[in-house]
Amino acid sequence: MMEKADSGQKLYTRMRLWEFPDQYVIEPTDGSPGSSLSVSRVDGSMKLIDAIPECNKLRVPKIWTIAGVVGMIKLLAGSYLLVITDRECVGSYFGYPIYKVSSMKVFPCDHLLNNTTAEQKKTELEFSKLLNIAEKTPGLFFSYDTNLTLSAQRLNDLGDESRLLPLWRQSEPRFLWNNYLLEVLIDNKLDPFLLPVVQGSFNYFQAAIGKEIIDVTLIARRCTRRNGTRMWRRGADPDGYVANFVETEQIMQFNGYTASFVQIRGSIPLLWDQIVDLTYKPKFELVRLEEAPLVMERHFLDLRKKYGAVLAVDLVNKHGGEGRLNEKFGSTMQQLASDDVRYLHFDFHHICGHVHFERLSVLYDQISDFLERNGYLLLNQKGEKMKEQLGVVRTNCIDCLDRSNVTQSMIGRNMLEFQLRRLGVFEAEETITSHPNLDENFKIIWANHGDDISAQYSGTPALKGDFVRYGRRTMRGILKDGCSALQRYYLNNFCDGTKQDAIDLLQGHYIVSIGRDMTTSSQKGGIEAIASFPLAFSLVMIGFIFATMSLKQGQYDFRHFFFSLMWASISIAIAAFVRANGRAFCNRPRLHRPRR
Repeated sequence: MMEKADSGQKLYTRMRLWEFPDQYVIEPTDGSPGSSLSVSRVDGSMKLIDAIPECNKLRVPKIWTIAGVVGMIKLLAGSYLLVITDRECVGSYFGYPIYKVSSMKVFPCDHLLNNTTAEQKKTELEFSKLLNIAEKTPGLFFSYDTNLTLSAQRLNDLGDESRLLPLWRQSEPRFLWNNYLLEVLIDNKLDPFLLPVVQGSFNYFQAAIGKEIIDVTLIARRCTRRNGTRMWRRGADPDGYVANFVETEQIMQFNGYTASFVQIRGSIPLLWDQIVDLTYKPKFELVRLEEAPLVMERHFLDLRKKYGAVLAVDLVNKHGGEGRLNEKFGSTMQQLASDDVRYLHFDFHHICGHVHFERLSVLYDQISDFLERNGYLLLNQKGEKMKEQLGVVRTNCIDCLDRSNVTQSMIGRNMLEFQLRRLGVFEAEETITSHPNLDENFKIIWANHGDDISAQYSGTPALKGDFVRYGRRTMRGILKDGCSALQRYYLNNFCDGTKQDAIDLLQGHYIVSIGRDMTTSSQKGGIEAIASFPLAFSLVMIGFIFATMSLKQGQYDFRHFFFSLMWASISIAIAAFVRANGRAFCNRPRLHRPRR
């Protein structure tokens, strides 16, 4: 059993939030000794107090039960406190409960707005609306007792001094979702209130193999360095951090033994974009090609420091728009290839098509030597390291969602079989498929894992999820994929720009300041000032209806043919204008514009 990473002062697990006219008071109610936290509703300043203020009999304060403080963010004039108002226990991590955030609430500390200009109030309102979107952030998990941001191997390697630090100080900044939001609480030295939160996925099951019971946990940790929505965060930034970077850890526990295997996924580490323009599949745009070798070198240097040897498995198509990315990725990797960094292209769609995913065995044969050589973490019943993972497989497709999840689940399945053979649970030729209960549960957690990550990046469940869930493609799954693809199109074009702004604000990628924002970042100019897709669509449909009506009247009066032609021409002209200026009609981020 891995020791608890415990500081001298525990995190508060239950609290009450009192809403007074001039302050919020957060009172610990879990029996832990400690003072209450007072947060001014005027300027967001914080202090510890020993007693709850007396209540005004004419105005009884509203009281909320909360499960944790997520943090605080300052906008133009006001500060805003984010707290967890409901939680759900979803399993355990090395014996400690793991909770999922069921609901969050933002409490404004914005009384200073009364002394600001109308323009500032308008701007503050626009920013605060983004926090309402933040309240609905999916896939947030936390623990009061153990560090969810670290894999089992990194937890095991923590020194005694590190184990005594507060959880937020032990946390891996890449996976600490509320890293920016905690800064104010850190400055005020409020360790018992500093709750680390991770975005990703947490799935768990128990299965019987004969008389033996094994526990399998699957954890996804999303990186905050270049996070966002599917179309508005692509590729890498100049520092080498990539979009949709996710660390996935599969943990198996049996009879006191613990085995952990880590995989990663992330966007192609080039500077590239795919800006929505109302087409179903916008063009891929490679940017600043001369910087590609340096960006990729930084990316893989970072991975080598954190994970050891790296095998990059590229699943994109060899032809078409994806082919350009594949060609540049492959040619640049030739310059970086070494004993510790290896690149392998596997044309998923060409080899597997849309239904023959069992052909991934071809890929496994190509990477099995790397997996066997670099292994996995294995701890004995005393928590002593018997074996460690020396390298990692990095999987990518275009979105790093659908093809990536199918491939990672295949690798995870093979590694679990390795581990069960190593511990003597499986015979030499025995597989997970031989045990229906284990097989079904394994498929379900990987399908749920893929859906969770996909929902956070694209807004829909993963495609090809029926194969992961049932081991085969089904007609229902294919139809569901079609609906999800249409839903992605809608969200990408008409919703995700605003969602991206909310993410950038929460993560500190965009810092609000008076000098920067007095002109209001959301002001539009040029075509964007008049561009409204609902209006344009309505005009096209009206023109089409009038054209049809006039055409029907043409048999009675020849002049109606002219009117029909006029209305049809107007509809076509509006549609052509919208098509030519598609980007202006999409919902675009206003805070952190895409690179040119």
